[in-house]
Amino acid sequence: MLLSLVLHTYSMRYVLPAAVLLGAAPPYILAWGAWRLLSCFLPARLYQAVDDRLYVTYQSMVLFFFENYTGVQILLYGDLPKDKENIIYLSNHQSTVDWIIADILAIRQNALGHVRYVLKDGLKWLPLYGCYFSKHGGIYVKRSAKFNEKEMRNKLQSHVDAGTPMFLVIFPEGTRYNPELTKVISASRTFAAQEGLAVLKHVLTPRVKATHVAFDSMKNYLDAIYDITVAYEGTVDDKGQRKEAPSMTEFLCKECPKVHIHIDRIDKKDVPEEQAYMRRWLHERFEIKDKLLIEFYDSLDPERRNRFPGKSVNSKLSLKKTLPSLLILSGLTASMLLSDAGRKLYVKTWVYGTLIGYLWRKLFGMNCFQSAFIEASEDTKRMLTAKRMR
Repeated sequence: MLLSLVLHTYSMRYVLPAAVLLGAAPPYILAWGAWRLLSCFLPARLYQAVDDRLYVTYQSMVLFFFENYTGVQILLYGDLPKDKENIIYLSNHQSTVDWIIADILAIRQNALGHVRYVLKDGLKWLPLYGCYFSKHGGIYVKRSAKFNEKEMRNKLQSHVDAGTPMFLVIFPEGTRYNPELTKVISASRTFAAQEGLAVLKHVLTPRVKATHVAFDSMKNYLDAIYDITVAYEGTVDDKGQRKEAPSMTEFLCKECPKVHIHIDRIDKKDVPEEQAYMRRWLHERFEIKDKLLIEFYDSLDPERRNRFPGKSVNSKLSLKKTLPSLLILSGLTASMLLSDAGRKLYVKTWVYGTLIGYLWRKLFGMNCFQSAFIEASEDTKRMLTAKRMR
């Protein structure tokens, strides 16, 4: 009985973080919505700067739970992040926690508010946040033949024109690597073999479209590309076989003692611009990732297993960077829930905020609207240029 209670309590460690993170959504969205209305007639850069600051507040609270609360060790290898660069972040993808890893590196680069994601199109229907992520600079994309290159290019160009700080996160595999999903792995390897590319063991064959569009649109604005390889310690079973990476719930239950992050900073001049050459270059980068992961998971030398080559830095995140955000957002949430009017507003924000977001995306499509605006602006510029030439 006592043992069952202990095990149950341990498994519920994720409840507090989940309750706080989800519970803070309405006050956060209300704060953002109020600022969005107030900033309608202000310069776009001012809106973006405050929006980035709001984003830092929420994501710092997220990192409080995923770093300080779990006590996970973050081990960094290779090129340590530089402050506030405009970058494309390319990473292997194996867990929902990978999104948090981008935040973990961004906060160490003092660029947490600049994180923008290239997201699967289905995530745009997330309650409240599906709408917000797009407004913060996220880009929703569909796979393969449905990929809308023009839409992505236009949105990125709008960020470049506005001087928006960019920490653009892309997972070129397109879906998570899970050793238990043998059909996905087999299809990935078959595709690589058909295309004359090296077959990979611990990662899926990367797709180049989103990476190429991002680089081509931002190449004159970027400082570098960060090639990230992530490994979660404790994901090998007793037989030495790789297991599924921890989910967010498992991670919050402190089932991952260490995260190993290898960073290669690549100068943009070393990246080929043509898509055909970039495709080969990107696959070669994933071959390097695969070799790192083979050594991490499969090395027969115990001293080389569960680590990447070279020296590592144990990077601990200070409570000063996360606790204030937790207190601010928890305080706002509590203040809403303590009064009858606040509770009604809280519920209405969840319900009507979600419905408005769905309706807006369904009827108008934020990216389509923005694309039309950009095209109109470009047409205006061409007309003015033509008049001057006359």
